[in-house]
Amino acid sequence: MATRPTQPSGGERLPAERGGRASSLPGRLPTTLWALPPVLALALVFLYPLFLVVKQSLTPDGSDGVSLAPYQDVFASAAFRDALWTTVWLAVGATAGCLVLGFVLALVIAFVPFPGGKAVARFIDVFLSFPSFLITLALLFLYGTVGMANGLWTDVTGAHSGPFQFLTTPWGVLLAEITYFTPFVMRPLLAAFSQLDTAQLEVASSLGARPGRIVRRVVLPEALPALAAGGSLVLVMCLNEFGIVLFTGAKGVTTLPMLVYSKAILESDYPAACVVAVVNIAISVGLYGLYRVVSRRVGA
Repeated sequence: MATRPTQPSGGERLPAERGGRASSLPGRLPTTLWALPPVLALALVFLYPLFLVVKQSLTPDGSDGVSLAPYQDVFASAAFRDALWTTVWLAVGATAGCLVLGFVLALVIAFVPFPGGKAVARFIDVFLSFPSFLITLALLFLYGTVGMANGLWTDVTGAHSGPFQFLTTPWGVLLAEITYFTPFVMRPLLAAFSQLDTAQLEVASSLGARPGRIVRRVVLPEALPALAAGGSLVLVMCLNEFGIVLFTGAKGVTTLPMLVYSKAILESDYPAACVVAVVNIAISVGLYGLYRVVSRRVGA
């Protein structure tokens, strides 16, 4: 004869019925303890070095007293003001170029059928993993002083040097940054276009709307959040870009990261280098905060 399971007496509940999370059961660690290892790792790897940079910028002589003299000296120098202006206009110019070029290329890949379109879209993902100096080296091979374009020109015309000498100028840096960072705009755009209802495009086309009007009225509103996300990412990355400026060999182009390198490595002026680094970090964090505010309003 089968026996019936014993029922708990009175108001007693089974362990599975007792309320509470798994962390409250005996033998389980509290949730806060699980958060300690990543928090400690973050503090050790990032926050503590950042604290040392800020401390060095405020205590140039190593004493406990706080001094703003390094900030006053750096802000008063023409080298810092020139570097700040160069950094800002290069970052804004590169971001604008990436937005325009990335939007056009993403439109072609997403909506213009051509052989190898899917392969090109996959290559965009691979391109994101390339180091920035690799793109700069490729441009040097093409348009450098002894690059392919200048070599072909001298072979054909017999001239002593070629006409392409722009890579060592700010325009060369701008071209390299646009070339490298455009895929960072294309990736979120391609993801947004893949979610776009093609029925809207078909209806607009059947009503006689031209391609330009369809892009402006249908595609662009859907792409605005992706453009905001990609553009803000590119802007912050351009503000902190070091490898492209260094590998182009543009001697007259000094950005804030290059100024940090110059002050710390070439001049051994560590307080001034830390001041410039703190300013660069403050600008980047401020732009990220602005991006978060804008992204909430546009629905990104």
